Amino acid sequence: MFSLGDFLGVRKENRSLLYRMYFVFFASGAMSTLLGAILPEMGEEYGLSYSFQGLLLSAHQIGNLTAVIAAGFIPYLIGRKQSTVILGSCIVAGLLLLTFTPIPALLFTAFLLTGIGRGTMSNITNVVVGENADNKAAGLNLLHASFAIGAFLSPIIAIAVIPSEWRIAPWCISLLMAAALLLVLLSRLSSARSRKEKDDGALPRSIRFWLNTAIMFFYLCSEASLIGWLVTYFQDAGIFPEAVSTAMQSLLWIMILIGRLVCAVISPKLNRNVLILILGLMMTSSFVLMITATSPAVIAAAVFLVGLSMSGIYPTTLSTMEQRYNSSTVATGLCIGTATVGAIIMPSVVGTVAERAGIEGGIATISVAMAIMVILMIAKLIVERKKGR
Repeated sequence: MFSLGDFLGVRKENRSLLYRMYFVFFASGAMSTLLGAILPEMGEEYGLSYSFQGLLLSAHQIGNLTAVIAAGFIPYLIGRKQSTVILGSCIVAGLLLLTFTPIPALLFTAFLLTGIGRGTMSNITNVVVGENADNKAAGLNLLHASFAIGAFLSPIIAIAVIPSEWRIAPWCISLLMAAALLLVLLSRLSSARSRKEKDDGALPRSIRFWLNTAIMFFYLCSEASLIGWLVTYFQDAGIFPEAVSTAMQSLLWIMILIGRLVCAVISPKLNRNVLILILGLMMTSSFVLMITATSPAVIAAAVFLVGLSMSGIYPTTLSTMEQRYNSSTVATGLCIGTATVGAIIMPSVVGTVAERAGIEGGIATISVAMAIMVILMIAKLIVERKKGR
């Protein structure tokens, strides 16, 4: 009989913890796409401009960056479990806050808090899976597949409740996240202060580390902007009706989920650097097709291809890190934190351009980040081949 724990190479005593990490990342994924799904309704009810909506998406990523870096060091002070629960609870606080106030400063704070919680979850789940799964590429792809399942379901919840009251959706997701935090609190995740290794404070000097980080930087530029602006783009450009626009985000994540499951199976059998480049080329070309096509059917097909191709880039790139970096919360935080700067900058760039050139012009700027990402993937493949990996 198939055993997921055996397939991933996880010791029996650690499997419950690993599965809880998957559920935590599932809840984090549900929160992440919810923000983009409810943004048009928030913008309309609160009277928010494109520029300020982009600023809110960037605030989420600023919080993400802050937490990713902090989550690399706080475990040394109060332990992994305590830091995860305390910082992760910011998601619950942020989701509740954004439903109760139209005040710009408080909305900014709410999105900032959701980002702090998301960054915390990203760091701890990637580290725990990286430490405990011998089949690291499969383990990380399945972890990010759980994120994709949450991200797929969240817009469906939004579609169901938006006609009556959009606030119900963030209230539901806040309850889901509270349940995830309770599971962490009751898990065997260490409560002791993490032991600081002698090299944990040193800046990584490996070119592989920084190439991977740069690829993830431009990938997150693209992902954060695409996820955050997709529903608004389809609605305001008149491509799809409101309900269909929101549904397209869920369909995007269905393809991301399928792609991550496929990558989890094939990544141990295929050169992962080649796989990353194939996915990058497919993602970029499909996105260009999405923004240039005029047929709704072709646009929908392009969205599916974008989701399928972007599915494995982040976890597969992360899995090619050297083991000493994968098992370090500091190195993981530095990598993900640096990459998250791209997710902070790009949504605001899209919003600013959209304010001047229309939403079509704003969304088209994402293709520049994708093109740079592909160039870096080619450089990574060359470097890895020279190193004989």
